[in-house]
Amino acid sequence: MYTYHPVERLVNLLEPAGNVLLNMTADEAVDAVASGDVERVRAIDGQFAIVAKRGHTVRMARSIGRPLRYFLAKQAAGPLLVVAERIDQLQAFLAREGLDDQFHPSYSRMVPAHHLLEIALLGCPDPNPLYTRFFAPRRNRLPVDLDAIGAAYIGTLAEECRRWLETIDRHEPVGVLFSGGVDSGALLAVLHHVLLSQGQSPARLKAFTLSVDGSGADVEQAWRFVEQLDIEWVLEVIDVPRTELDFRRAIQVIEDYKPLDVQAATMGLALCQGIRARYPDWKFLVDGDGGDENLKDYPIEDNPELTIRSVLNNLMLYQEGWGVQAIKHSLVYSGGQSRGHVRSYAPARHYGFTGFSPFALPNVIEVAEGIPFIELTQWNHDRLYALKGDIVRRGVEQVTGLTMPVFPKRRFQRGAADERAFHDLFPRQEAAYRAAFGRLFS
Repeated sequence: MYTYHPVERLVNLLEPAGNVLLNMTADEAVDAVASGDVERVRAIDGQFAIVAKRGHTVRMARSIGRPLRYFLAKQAAGPLLVVAERIDQLQAFLAREGLDDQFHPSYSRMVPAHHLLEIALLGCPDPNPLYTRFFAPRRNRLPVDLDAIGAAYIGTLAEECRRWLETIDRHEPVGVLFSGGVDSGALLAVLHHVLLSQGQSPARLKAFTLSVDGSGADVEQAWRFVEQLDIEWVLEVIDVPRTELDFRRAIQVIEDYKPLDVQAATMGLALCQGIRARYPDWKFLVDGDGGDENLKDYPIEDNPELTIRSVLNNLMLYQEGWGVQAIKHSLVYSGGQSRGHVRSYAPARHYGFTGFSPFALPNVIEVAEGIPFIELTQWNHDRLYALKGDIVRRGVEQVTGLTMPVFPKRRFQRGAADERAFHDLFPRQEAAYRAAFGRLFS
């Protein structure tokens, strides 16, 4: 018969200031997680990663916007549970404790977004944690009316931005990581509107656009966007030499090897580095990450594992991957944007910024999941790809009164540099990314 031991020691390395809570205090949020009541956890508005211990039970929960990892180590006195944002934080702590011989990155675990994870007993053997979903939006609840959908979606985005602005000093400037695309464009328009509606100066805003070696299609697109909205004064181009970009450095910062995420993080690091060099005291950056996932705007043809039926029939497939019960769910990384959002979070964090990703908040995702995609698209790929721009454009116009341009979709890493620079910067084969990642913890 096995002998189970309760958690002897919990070490929480998370910084409470890393949470962005919009409707309650940090203590209230921790108490909600500690309670084990999923309705109370769902009521937390913001981006967060929270761990709480009550008796011999440890509970953890997070939104997409902040990573949350843990590692179980063995001691003679009983198990040691270490919680942190990053894998290297776990490794460093175990080394200080003389337990680094137990460490391997594949033994670390990521709490999947939108689930309350509960560990009641740990020891030999280690039982699997219990996952309980705390966020389960009702699908297809909105009418087949693009104006109504747009107003609901962008209206919720605006409300979350309003709540967030109320949590920061009214004199702090706000930077938007800006390409002129649909998501960063909508975000810029909404923040401009919210500031005006609160009687604040929109001069607090700055739209930062990356250009590598003075090239990239995003710069022209960004200028066209702000000119159409008559806010040219908001745009600032950050020009970075190609020699300062290294995908291996991005792998170290995001601790992952997925090519598209590494490429995006490489550009994100360059942009954040450029902003920090120019503005040493800047604190707050906002990004549009999550908008593509919400409105299912990825080329299905590029992924042989996907069909339009799997994309439209599965709850939050792009946000969560195939789910915690699926064979393909990664215990080390989670799935979907739950895994990939580190491409945005980690670069900003690395340079000391406080990032905010409102499209990735549960309240905004909930509206998106209520869109009747099947009725609107009739399983047609082209209709699905056109839907995002149409919904967002209509919503921005209804909420802000601004008519924003909608340009063809282009990934951040493709828009910041020309084709030659892109191919010089990034390997074509995933094996190169995996090899660079493997060297991190060797």
